Amino acid sequence: MKSLTINQIAAVVSGTVIGDGNLAITGAAPIRDAGAGDITLADDPRYASKLTDCPAVAVIRPLEFPACDKTCVVVSDVHAAFAKLVKFFDPPVRDTFRGISPHASISVTARIGRDCVIEPFAVIGDHVELGDHVHVGAGSVIESACRIGDRTRIFARCVLYAKTEVGCDCRIHAGAVLGADGFGYNTREGRHELSAQLGNVVIGDDVEIGANSTIDRGTYNATVIGSGTKIDNLVMIAHNNRLGKHNLICSQVGIAGSCRTGDYVVMAGQVGIGDHVDIGAQTTLAAQCGVMNHIPAKSVYVGSPALPIKEQLKNWAVLGKISEWYQKWKDMLRRIEHIERILHQVEVPEAPANSSTRPAAPATSSSVESSRRVA
Repeated sequence: MKSLTINQIAAVVSGTVIGDGNLAITGAAPIRDAGAGDITLADDPRYASKLTDCPAVAVIRPLEFPACDKTCVVVSDVHAAFAKLVKFFDPPVRDTFRGISPHASISVTARIGRDCVIEPFAVIGDHVELGDHVHVGAGSVIESACRIGDRTRIFARCVLYAKTEVGCDCRIHAGAVLGADGFGYNTREGRHELSAQLGNVVIGDDVEIGANSTIDRGTYNATVIGSGTKIDNLVMIAHNNRLGKHNLICSQVGIAGSCRTGDYVVMAGQVGIGDHVDIGAQTTLAAQCGVMNHIPAKSVYVGSPALPIKEQLKNWAVLGKISEWYQKWKDMLRRIEHIERILHQVEVPEAPANSSTRPAAPATSSSVESSRRVA
């Protein structure tokens, strides 16, 4: 069993010890999974109370953290330090396959860089260019005229359609499809005919594309993913989109065609964006945003339809009152009905329609004159 003392751990992670530096540590685990002999991590003061019941004997924490009764290693970057310890106690499994498999299919016109790895049943098409140290997983298909930059890793069962370009230091996870036809059709004589699909997909450097994500080729030019952008699993990016640098796109996002994003845009899970929409730089779209209009830079939008967060919070506050208002409305209707019943019970006297007693008719001028003569 591997073991390190707290003093040794502090040396590895460039930390400061508070407590027993000779304490032996045999594992590293998060608070909820830690056991006896483990060291855990706490990066937020809210977790301080949870450390009391945690069986871990030591904790890695930042300088600004409440005092606790466990031995501590204080570091500037908690997660980077903890990752080193996890790798020490539970090293990741390394790929054992090296070189180019005889079971791979590689075109004679393909250009393969130095120290590439091509696993069994991968297909490398005509005029494909692989940079140095490229790794192509088992069963992946790289179609004709694709170009892959240095140190890029393509995991198993990926498909890169013809002319796809991928930069250096990228990671494309299993099942991703780059360069399929866009969903564009023209209706002629009652039939849907596929429109032009003449562009390609261009991926910048240091881009990560999650498992089973898809990026469609452009209609006439390129669909572009900017350098440093990270795309989660199960993301759909349609034709002609141009994403800026260092975007973060979470799972199940769907972006319709011909959209643009600035740099450092964040899209949380299940965001949906209509076609021909521009998203400004440094904008955040909260989970399940439905975006149909342009959004300015440095904004935070939430809800569907997406609205600025302050405006949407006001709307939600009103919605939260609806049940209360509905109850008041029902009470008001009951009161009105009660008042109407009372009013209908009050009797209003009316003159009889056929009365035997009738008022005397007014005297005529002739009768008045006769009375005068008699007098």
